[in-house]
Amino acid sequence: MKVKPANRNRLTIFILIAMVAGVLLGYVVHKNSTPEFVSKFSININLLTTIFLRLVQMIIAPLVFSTLVVGIAKLGDLKTVGRIGGKALLWFVSASLISLFIGLILVNYFKPGAAINLNIADATGAKDLMTNTQQFSLNNFVEHVFPKSIFQSLASNEILQIVIFSVFFGIAATGIGDYAKPVIKALESVSHIILKMVGYVMNFAPLGVFGALAAVIASKGLEVFSFYGQYLLFFVVGIFILWLVLLGVGYLILKDRLPALIKRIAQPLLIAFSTTSSEAVFPKLTEELERFGCNEKIVAFTLPLGYSFNLDGAMMYMTFASVAIAQAYGIHMDLGTQITMLFVLMLTSKGIAGVPRASLVVILATCSMFNIPPAGIALILPIDHFCDMFRTATNVLGNALATSAVSKWEGELTD
Repeated sequence: MKVKPANRNRLTIFILIAMVAGVLLGYVVHKNSTPEFVSKFSININLLTTIFLRLVQMIIAPLVFSTLVVGIAKLGDLKTVGRIGGKALLWFVSASLISLFIGLILVNYFKPGAAINLNIADATGAKDLMTNTQQFSLNNFVEHVFPKSIFQSLASNEILQIVIFSVFFGIAATGIGDYAKPVIKALESVSHIILKMVGYVMNFAPLGVFGALAAVIASKGLEVFSFYGQYLLFFVVGIFILWLVLLGVGYLILKDRLPALIKRIAQPLLIAFSTTSSEAVFPKLTEELERFGCNEKIVAFTLPLGYSFNLDGAMMYMTFASVAIAQAYGIHMDLGTQITMLFVLMLTSKGIAGVPRASLVVILATCSMFNIPPAGIALILPIDHFCDMFRTATNVLGNALATSAVSKWEGELTD
């Protein structure tokens, strides 16, 4: 499906207008309304975001399944699947460790937790989060990764479980040869139909952006920045450094193709930033990476894996926020303990992309493990939406670079 540049630019302009309008409306409501009205307004206006995200979510599962199965089947043999998978995992693990270390270094240098006021914690939000969060265990981790029923996984958009099933399905289809060709052809048609739907769904993006920002500003007000300006500033500095590292490595691999990639993914980055949802741009990102020149089989195989294993922005935030909470409570953590926490986060964060407020879920579980008060999650909740905007966009950038790098390494990146 081809989208004219003028149409892409027009949608980007509408999204930017929606961001400004959402902030302005939210501020007016926050300043001129009763708490009861603000609460009702935030719930109702956020329905716009809910509509957009649900429209996107309805196409995520069939798109991941169809494109991944077709991609594996077209790769031709298990040796090729293993080689590409190995290169993708090399990028994912390296990027995750770099992101975690950047967060750890910055939180120890700036000590943002010392500036957090314990009296402005969002206790209600933290209580709700703790109520809906299971204590981390190896059993819960395994159950989240491996599907019991593919229909249940498809219904709940469990991306990693869908990936696991799709890999087995694709390998089996490759193994039986010609008998599988009608199925693969049908799934290829399904993937093209779903990608056509992407263009229709993206037209709702400005409404989703408008609703999300109007709701959070109406509830929290612009004052949230004065309370947490220092915390947000230091985190954004970390994101900036992480972007420099990722783009630097991307330039070493892609050379002069890097600016073209950034131009291609600018709109998905903006949508991810404003909606705080990586899922919202998965179909569009798939489309833009193929237009950039990435091999469609490699995109279909690598991008879904990246959504589960390559969450660079979230990784950096996890170490940053966990240690910041300890600092707020005056809990000293020696270097050995922090390094241990880093590797725990490295393991526990894999496969949580489909969990609502995934980063906070992992931070909450990690705090419990290291004797940091779990209620401390309330300290960062008021500013979390804005931090989530930056870490979500970073996740999208990291996955776009990873997919492009693997295509380049395979000699499958066309002009």
